[in-house]
Amino acid sequence: MKPIWIVDDDQSIRFVLEKALAREGLAVRSFTNPRDVLAALADDVPQVLVSDIRMPGGSGIDLLAKVKQSHPQMQVIIMTAYSDLDSAVSAFQGGAFEYLPKPFDVPKAVELIRRALDESLRESVLDERLAEVPEMLGQAPAMQDVFRAIGRLSQSIVTVLITGESGSGKELVAHALHKHSPRANGPFVAINTAAIPKDLLESELFGHERGAFTGAQTTRRGRFEQADGGTLFLDEIGDMPFDLQTRLLRVLSDGQFYRVGGHSPMRSNVRVIAATHQNLEDRVKQGVFREDLFHRLNVIRLRLPALRERQEDVPALARFFLQKSAKELGVEAKRITDAALARMTHFDFPGNVRQLENICHWLTVMAPAQTIEAKDLPPELQSTASPAAAPAAVVSHAVVEPSVDEASELAVSPGSAALSSDHAAELPPVAVTATASSAGWLADLEAESRRLLQAGEPGVWDTLTRQFEAQLIHTALDITRGRRIEAAQKLGIGRNTITRKIQELGLDD
Repeated sequence: MKPIWIVDDDQSIRFVLEKALAREGLAVRSFTNPRDVLAALADDVPQVLVSDIRMPGGSGIDLLAKVKQSHPQMQVIIMTAYSDLDSAVSAFQGGAFEYLPKPFDVPKAVELIRRALDESLRESVLDERLAEVPEMLGQAPAMQDVFRAIGRLSQSIVTVLITGESGSGKELVAHALHKHSPRANGPFVAINTAAIPKDLLESELFGHERGAFTGAQTTRRGRFEQADGGTLFLDEIGDMPFDLQTRLLRVLSDGQFYRVGGHSPMRSNVRVIAATHQNLEDRVKQGVFREDLFHRLNVIRLRLPALRERQEDVPALARFFLQKSAKELGVEAKRITDAALARMTHFDFPGNVRQLENICHWLTVMAPAQTIEAKDLPPELQSTASPAAAPAAVVSHAVVEPSVDEASELAVSPGSAALSSDHAAELPPVAVTATASSAGWLADLEAESRRLLQAGEPGVWDTLTRQFEAQLIHTALDITRGRRIEAAQKLGIGRNTITRKIQELGLDD
């Protein structure tokens, strides 16, 4: 594990933290100013950085910004005096893990650094897992069949026809077939035959000679030439114009073709992988797809299942896409609750994996908190049936012997309001008890608000709101043993919000 770096111009602060962390068996390296830290980052990176805000020769806020720019996953704790709370807000906006007020209690400082250390290690493990993620994910039996087929074809260059709905990942399969084939060192060239106008498709596939048509000012190599020695992926082959199918058949038969406007035959050593969402047998019967080309392509057929046929893969795919979106956008990855995943799992996803990826990208941008709940999902998923009404075998992980905490979450989740009394009867007894308990505290709230209002007490809204927020945060901190980040995640709020609320409500006292 890498050392913890302490940056402070106050020698006493450095001394105290060095000794305290050394007693915990943690390696420490100290600096007196931000300039030395930035110079040291060229050769090494700390596990956690603890920095003061105001130092001669540089600001801790500026240091935070520069560190986050080059090392966005680094956990940074900003030390500040009570008079610097505005700076602390800036620190959070800059991505600080937490702030440490001065003067601080040494055990609390060590505990805070420990939490940052745990978060840093967790992020490192997560990054390693993401780096090890295979090019395709899937535990469903249908996907395991696809993986086995790719494995069997790994030593072959035979033509493959991939069928499956739009967005199911056909190009990923084509990439995998190429990557695990004897032609892996050759080029992989893809073309969507449905996305290119008919007049241009012939030139795209076979190239053209200079002067072959208006605008052809130079000779151009087509995709067959570009893919020589490798793999050519022809996506949406079922939509290829009929007259071009004849030329494609000729290439597949003897490897020869002519550029548009050319007179010399060209040869290309290419493995062809084709894909379509169409039923090619029906297209042949309709007379819009050549039967001989169909048989030429249909040497090995690989069917890719729709996402609704592999629902057990939705949670893993959703988490992966949330991590991927966060990395692309340069933000902290959001977490997703079991209730939201259950609702996702029971959605049909007509756009398949591509639609799921787009939804995760939308959630990364639009979900209001770091924890995504069922109510945060986009409208098309809100209209699906409540996961609680699904067969117990499908959501057994969510309803079998729940803890009191899980039952309470189930009772107040967005979907629970739609449960009928029949559905409520199907829930475990503890869940029904939690629902009754919720009604009890609401009754107490009504009684207290009625008493205050009738007595003419001023500021009833603020009084009850402060009490409500204070109790929520106090309970969450008690459950998480004082870990603010985890408490914020459980509450579904941001870490900046919980820190601000703790200050406003005086919960630090």
